[in-house]
Amino acid sequence: MKKVIIIGATSGIGRELVKLYAKSGALVGATGRRGDLLYTLQLEYPNNVLTECFDVTSQENIAHLELLITKMNGVDLLLYNAGYGEPSDKLDWEIDRKTVNTNVNGFLTLVNYMFNYFEHQGYGHIAATSSIASIRGSSRAPAYSASKAFMSTYMEGLYIKAKKRNVSGNAEKKIVITDIQPGFVRTKMANGYGKFWVAPVKKAASQIFTAIEHKKWRVYITHRWWLIAKLMKWMPEFIYIRIG
Repeated sequence: MKKVIIIGATSGIGRELVKLYAKSGALVGATGRRGDLLYTLQLEYPNNVLTECFDVTSQENIAHLELLITKMNGVDLLLYNAGYGEPSDKLDWEIDRKTVNTNVNGFLTLVNYMFNYFEHQGYGHIAATSSIASIRGSSRAPAYSASKAFMSTYMEGLYIKAKKRNVSGNAEKKIVITDIQPGFVRTKMANGYGKFWVAPVKKAASQIFTAIEHKKWRVYITHRWWLIAKLMKWMPEFIYIRIG
């Protein structure tokens, strides 16, 4: 039985991914801040879902993660799906602080721990939900785009580290890295932005599930956001300033 931990599983994409993995027969460890929502997941899939309630910005997140791994008797895949972002047109410090604590500090603490855990185990898969917003800065939410860029760049560093490690190893004993870059998905996170090509949560989760199972290195959700990613990356500064 495959063992999967999803960080940030109480709503949206994370919750839908818990359901997809549970239906596939995996044992899923679901985490989040809202215990009542985690409890309903466990009730829906009593044989496939275990839960651990904690905030990724807390000082005890590693202890909670270790407890969940113990409950599951191991883990094969960790998906970091926790995230925070709000428009900050007036550069609100509280928004920026909460964004960095969730998207940088919480992410780094747990993903760093899991890479070393999988290194010791000899294999494993780490996936993380960054964003199309990681490609360039945003005047509407500077901390959000910067924090997602940190996530994506860190994941690329782990990808390279894993590739070097995997060169001479057993094909079945590899560490796999997947950077997931969604565009707009119909969740609370998309509020406050000029939105287009908004994907339903189920469609986004289905594409993420498939990409992870195929061990993709980087995936854009939905797939047509690949075009936007390329346009944003190479767009001249004078044009991007008008829209960014």
